[in-house]
Amino acid sequence: MQLLTIGAFARAARLSPKALRLYDELGLLPPAAVDGESGYRFYDPAQLYEARLIAWLRRLGMPLARIRRVIGLDRAAAAAEVAAYWAEVVAETSSRERLATFLVDYLEGRGSAMVDTGTTLGIRYAARTDTGKVRTSNEDAAYASGRLLAVADGVGGVAGGHASAAAIAALRPLEERAVPAAELLNALAEAAGEAERAVRNTGGDGEAVTTLTAMLWTGSQLGLVHIGDTRAYVFRGGELFQITHDHTWVQSLVDDGRLSSEEAESHPQRSLLVRALTGSGGAEPDLSVHDVVAGDRYLLCSDGLTRVLATGDLVDGLRRGAGPAETVDGLIAVAHERGAPDNIACVVADVVTL
Repeated sequence: MQLLTIGAFARAARLSPKALRLYDELGLLPPAAVDGESGYRFYDPAQLYEARLIAWLRRLGMPLARIRRVIGLDRAAAAAEVAAYWAEVVAETSSRERLATFLVDYLEGRGSAMVDTGTTLGIRYAARTDTGKVRTSNEDAAYASGRLLAVADGVGGVAGGHASAAAIAALRPLEERAVPAAELLNALAEAAGEAERAVRNTGGDGEAVTTLTAMLWTGSQLGLVHIGDTRAYVFRGGELFQITHDHTWVQSLVDDGRLSSEEAESHPQRSLLVRALTGSGGAEPDLSVHDVVAGDRYLLCSDGLTRVLATGDLVDGLRRGAGPAETVDGLIAVAHERGAPDNIACVVADVVTL
């Protein structure tokens, strides 16, 4: 078969002569013959397959050293090698996308970095309250920052609204404290006491009452303080887990085996609280510590959301690939579709590896 000049071969392979000379120097695609006097390169048309394959792999961004390995394989093995390379590219792109998204949120004040042993974690978050379609005022409160996530549901009209806001405000000094892991529960207990006093100071002739569910992030762990029927969930591995326990009279009947969970959902007194922040200091909140796992998605919300959205609805809303802000908006939108008879407080936070 007649050999092709480097120019003709370059046109057939859709490569430049310069690229062919480079591939020759690197040992990727040596010519079939070289003129001894002029040094001019000649190529066999059978070499077009390798030349085009090299060009395609370069367009894919594959390093030359890896291309050398691919062209030495049979087609099946080469296909597997290309698939493995592209899987690495996708993983790297996904990681860079998460980092870029985190940095955008961080620069816009919606994200904060945390450092774990050997691993840097980032948290992306969003918080929102909504009056609902029936109520004329909003007694719910929601807050999210790089260290503190919180929701509160006030009871008692305007006084309840003041109480929920005051309870969350009392926790915010925790954001500025470096709390050792060993002191996390003590710090949360003290903050809960401050929240109780803040509720008392709102006045309202004893009418100010609020629930409170809050998380304090400390790197690889989070501390949880909870009282009332606001809730915290973690969405992990495609499954939703409630990590708080409702402090309601109906839930106590379920705990005692006198009422089923299904019956509790429609019980007329399902919102009757047995524990809440009232300003009297008589009720103790639940305190716990939970490990943080990259990929976790946390949901904190008031019963204005959980009364109208079933567990499956929450899973559907959290499973979508949208960011925290879009997820919060989506959950509240579904609540509106179901009538939204109560105020809604909602916080969504994602833990990402940087």
